[in-house]
Amino acid sequence: MHVPVQAIDRETWRDGVASEGVRLIPEETPLALTYNGGTYAVMMGTPQNLEDFAVGFSLDEGIIKSVDDIKSLDVVRLDDGIELRMWLTTEDAARISERRRHVAGPTGCGICGIESIAEAVRPAAVVPRGQTFTPQDIMAAMQAIAPLQSINLQTRAVHAAAFWSPAGHIVALREDVGRHNALDKLAGALARGRTDTRGGMVLLTSRVSVEMVQKAAAIGAPVMVAVSAPTALAVRTAEAAGITLIAIARQDGFEIFTHGGRIAARHATEVADVA
Repeated sequence: MHVPVQAIDRETWRDGVASEGVRLIPEETPLALTYNGGTYAVMMGTPQNLEDFAVGFSLDEGIIKSVDDIKSLDVVRLDDGIELRMWLTTEDAARISERRRHVAGPTGCGICGIESIAEAVRPAAVVPRGQTFTPQDIMAAMQAIAPLQSINLQTRAVHAAAFWSPAGHIVALREDVGRHNALDKLAGALARGRTDTRGGMVLLTSRVSVEMVQKAAAIGAPVMVAVSAPTALAVRTAEAAGITLIAIARQDGFEIFTHGGRIAARHATEVADVA
């Protein structure tokens, strides 16, 4: 249960004909996040890139302010799940006691266990101005995701979150059966790699809910692009955070919902070059 992909026997019925075979499907494992000996949350997720998940979750939850706040991190594999055991400073531990979660989070859960409405709709961090991208940049970034999704290429059943550098390539990509987990893993990978996120784009293969915007804002990315539609609250949160929210990104185009000034039309650039 601790490998990300499992080969499972199955019977197929198609066009009136039955056949037997094997299908590769993603694993789903309980992941317990513990701080200074106490469990904060148990999330269901893909057992891969777990150090990234632990760091990214801690940052996105506001438990730590920097990856350096984690004094030690151990991945402990148990019979029925995996514990991500972290030890923090006394100051960080005090913050945990104020926001400790009390329920487990299923795969699709982004804010399970939050105990008040105010916590669920907390304002996102305001992102820096960043740089301007062309529509062609957006399309190239989204098209670059699929070939890098190693688990999804095998299973067609997981989400991905990636970071597109201003230099024009994907710096990091993480996958998980949970879209929130994938974004947490990406946040952890970027933090552990000391990546400058102020000018890039967060790319998502999922819809955009409010907690996804909150996590992208915590990463510090000024632009986020998703293949599916956002919720209305996600749009309002992105507007307040200064994030350019682009969604419904397909092969033929996309839709801009907030702060469209960061997207420059290609024809305008070409006219300026000619002049």
